[in-house]
Amino acid sequence: MSTPLPRRQFVSTLAVGGLALAAAPALLRADPIPAKVKVALIGCGGRGTGAIAQFLAACKVLGVEGEVVALADAFEDRAKRLNETYKLPANRVFVGYDAYQKVMATDCAFVLLATPPAFRPVHFAAAVAAGKHCFVEKPVAVDPVGARAIIASGEVARSKGLAVVAGTQRRHDASYLRNKALIDAGVIGALRGGVVQWNGTVPWVRRRAKGESDADYMNRNWLNFTELSGDHIVEQHIHNVDVAIWFLGRPPVSALGFGGRARRETGNMFDFFSVDYDFGDGVRIHSQCRQITGTAGRVGEFFTGAEGSCYGAGKVFAKQKYETPVIKLDTDDSMVQEHVDLIRGAYNGKPLNDARQIAETNLAVILGRISAYTGDLVKFDDLLKHEKSPYYNLTAAVGPLDFEKGTVKLPAEVPSIPGKA
Repeated sequence: MSTPLPRRQFVSTLAVGGLALAAAPALLRADPIPAKVKVALIGCGGRGTGAIAQFLAACKVLGVEGEVVALADAFEDRAKRLNETYKLPANRVFVGYDAYQKVMATDCAFVLLATPPAFRPVHFAAAVAAGKHCFVEKPVAVDPVGARAIIASGEVARSKGLAVVAGTQRRHDASYLRNKALIDAGVIGALRGGVVQWNGTVPWVRRRAKGESDADYMNRNWLNFTELSGDHIVEQHIHNVDVAIWFLGRPPVSALGFGGRARRETGNMFDFFSVDYDFGDGVRIHSQCRQITGTAGRVGEFFTGAEGSCYGAGKVFAKQKYETPVIKLDTDDSMVQEHVDLIRGAYNGKPLNDARQIAETNLAVILGRISAYTGDLVKFDDLLKHEKSPYYNLTAAVGPLDFEKGTVKLPAEVPSIPGKA
């Protein structure tokens, strides 16, 4: 797996043992960004509302005007509510499960994809085909087939010179970039293992309304259905697993995990996961996540090296003396910085392309979920390369095109049960 170096308009250096190491490459020359940058949003829920505001904030950081030219959502009430802020004409507010297709015909240069994750492969492919630069919110898929589709679309985007940035904001955060640079410089020695965690509560639950269709109920309560969110190990914990993959510079070889459900009241997901990721060469990462109200919360990462240890974005414990690199970004808000990097890359001749990177991280968390659901030890290449694996062509029981075709049938609201009694 190739891991891009931090991308900024500066060079920060780290002096370790007399050796100067580049923490980020200097950009050669930034071509002028248009005075007005046109953007469209697909998915007007909470995450989409945040993403469009952050994109516009990034435009201000860059000294240009951001213009929202289209909004799209499956539900009219969501689209109209957000349009109270942006006041677009009615013919630029699109509603329905095919609304994304209408966005692609507009004059937007950038598309922000913020629907439930299951829709991402289809929406990303359409955006790339239409020649749009993309912000692709994580996760980007809920099954191996979808994740591989993201990789394929990402290669098409690369051939077209399109910028693609994923919503893994930790890769655009100064504290994480600093510790990544220190690890790469060998300050704590070769990484030997670690733990990544996201322990919290169920973010929200939507009850089924009287007379509501299976499709609409699933979509409004998407966070609690594996078919649409991927389960919380995929939808939320992906951030922490992504840090492990980024810091180690490679995806895991295999996963063996377990989990279960004790409290969840809707949907078909687990409440908790514990996964042992084997990264090869004796390196293991313990991934642990939980969504249960009334329990202790902890979110973060900790890594152990041959010569020390460190938190993902916190304190570094090293045997040797070192100088802390100065990481200068455009903004302290990493969720704005990722949009700054997206826009700048689209116009400086070096468009970022996070498609393979985020798809491989996505496969890693799907790997952990499959292992926990089945009780099997599952290899990463079973999802990426081994076509004869029973998991290679695994797809969700309800897919994005089912919503467009009107063929959604509600799955049972019970979790998977591995093994035998």
